[in-house]
Amino acid sequence: MKKFIQTLSIGALLLAGGQLYAADSHDWWDDDWWQHGTLETPVNLAVRSSRESYMSGDVEVPVLVARPDNRRKYPAVLFVHGRRGVDDLVSLHAKRLAARGFVVFAPDLYEGRFIEKFPIEHDYALEDDLNAGLDVLLARRDISSAQACAYSHTRGGYYSLKLAVSQQRQGNGLACYVSYYPHMQDPNAPEPMQVYRYANEANELTLPTLIFIGENEQYQRRRGIEMAVNALRERERPAQLVIYPGVGRGFDFRDPSVRSFADDLASKDAIARATRFMLQQLK
Repeated sequence: MKKFIQTLSIGALLLAGGQLYAADSHDWWDDDWWQHGTLETPVNLAVRSSRESYMSGDVEVPVLVARPDNRRKYPAVLFVHGRRGVDDLVSLHAKRLAARGFVVFAPDLYEGRFIEKFPIEHDYALEDDLNAGLDVLLARRDISSAQACAYSHTRGGYYSLKLAVSQQRQGNGLACYVSYYPHMQDPNAPEPMQVYRYANEANELTLPTLIFIGENEQYQRRRGIEMAVNALRERERPAQLVIYPGVGRGFDFRDPSVRSFADDLASKDAIARATRFMLQQLK
């Protein structure tokens, strides 16, 4: 079995294309990567995006769809946002993922229900909206896979967990679970549950799972993530946790004004690993 926790060294972070980035580089910013998802990888495609919508009951949910700019079909990815919603920074991440060769379907669950970004409480109706979005994604004619992978970050990790387990979509529309520093607890749970427990649904997660965090992740979040991954491994579930040194929460979308070289190393490596992982599950 693969080792389930892997801590990477910045000095030896090797990306999919085989290029070793020197930690003492003074010219590391790559606008082609940030804006268009360009990487030194075998799969590196131009992307087109569109704004669409779907109905969940009587609620119209807007969705960003990003996919390679050609007529071919590609595997399906359900991109599940966190407390930011699908803003400009998050949209760039979705497009960078599409450049790897996926049809990326990113519903804005908050906008559909007029919820302000960065909500504190969780509205459980969003789980039904996400479930409806998965059905819409799988009905598209431009996808090549029978199922999709859930790809999320922050609170979207909890939404994806509920989609997989509570909505019973494991192997029934979902083939894998990928998340960046997921919130592994019900946001409405009391404070001790946030710090010392993880959501019970994680015990029922059977999908192949890949989770990324930074070593400087918030303690109360990192604790729950590591506890959940350990519980999955004790149940002999296929779960992997990758820990990046020198970075904290938000390394995949941190604004250029505060972005670091370590953030870029981590985000490039994570998206390359996630690509390989999802392609394997979506064969």
